Amino acid sequence: MAHKILLFMKRRPDLTVEAFRDYYETRHAPLAEKYSQGVTRYIRRYVDPQPHPETGTFTDGPDVITELWFDDEAIYRATLGYMTKSLMPDDIVADEANLFDRSSFRIATVVEHETDFGR
Repeated sequence: MAHKILLFMKRRPDLTVEAFRDYYETRHAPLAEKYSQGVTRYIRRYVDPQPHPETGTFTDGPDVITELWFDDEAIYRATLGYMTKSLMPDDIVADEANLFDRSSFRIATVVEHETDFGR
């Protein structure tokens, strides 16, 4: 069973979507890798908002949902405890200021259920 931590984050308002994604992939993700011991998958899911016929434009969501996957439950719990009680290392925090609206950060965990369509 995989354990996941989800990070919901918005880009700095002065960055274009393209600049945000490029910086995350070429600068921030490689920096974050050095602190990712025990992470088995590090996935960035970039959100492309779409209109809804009843509620309109999707403007209040994150620009990226980052997934940190763990096979080892003890490492997952330790990482989650650290992330929810401590600030990240100084070089990560400094780099995040180049990229994110840090006040938008949200952290969640998930319990997944999947429907098998038998296809």
